[in-house]
Amino acid sequence: MAECGRIMALGLGFYQSSFTNFNTQIPLAIPWNKKPTRRRALTGPLASTVVEEKEKTATKPPPPKLKVEYLGKIVPVLKEEFKYANLLQVPKVEKVVVNCGIGEAAQNAKSLEAAIRELSLLTGQRPVKTRAKKAIAGFKLREGVPVGLAVTLRGNIMYNFLDRLINLGLPRTRDFQGVNPNSFDGHGNYNIGVREQSVFPEIQSDSIGSTRGMDICITTTAKTDSEAQKLLSLMGMPFREGVAPVVVRKKKRRVNPKDFKGRYRK
Repeated sequence: MAECGRIMALGLGFYQSSFTNFNTQIPLAIPWNKKPTRRRALTGPLASTVVEEKEKTATKPPPPKLKVEYLGKIVPVLKEEFKYANLLQVPKVEKVVVNCGIGEAAQNAKSLEAAIRELSLLTGQRPVKTRAKKAIAGFKLREGVPVGLAVTLRGNIMYNFLDRLINLGLPRTRDFQGVNPNSFDGHGNYNIGVREQSVFPEIQSDSIGSTRGMDICITTTAKTDSEAQKLLSLMGMPFREGVAPVVVRKKKRRVNPKDFKGRYRK
């Protein structure tokens, strides 16, 4: 028994010594008595520099052609002609609002979705529904029923839409002779009416369910109509020539008979 115990002790000592020598000569990738550590997210200034490098490497789309032309050519011309003291006084296009009536399509879900899809293709932005504010029995109209679509364009999408409207949409209009220069509202804003949505190349004539017109309101920062007209004409808006300006007449004041009620009494 003593001999067997001595042999077992020698074997156990040899096993432990060989395991320790093997571990010291070839260390394990993850020690058996330690848990693997997780990578922590970068914080502080190092994280901001990494984000900036990613943004620089990302490809950005080129700016709209009309915007580049406005900043490079139109702004100096307007500043010299109207004698602006500061570049911030030069008028610019602030936003473009496109309205479209849907008519009977409000009662049909498929026609309403088709109208939304068409206006989204034209403007590059999904429109919102405009609803009736009150019920009108003569038109079979209830309060809250969608009666039209509207979309407000700003920034690069606005410049792209104006470029396609001026160079592609308006010239394709039937019997087009130019837009009316008297459609300004007196505050530098201009309104255009388009009878058919098929004048834009994005809409195919075969896929049109029903013809819909639209109203386009171009809002500028100009203080007068003459400044706004000059801005839009430099952008390429084809104004009709030979149209006489509209004479704005003052409204006559309505006489209230109560003012003369006791004037001639004795």
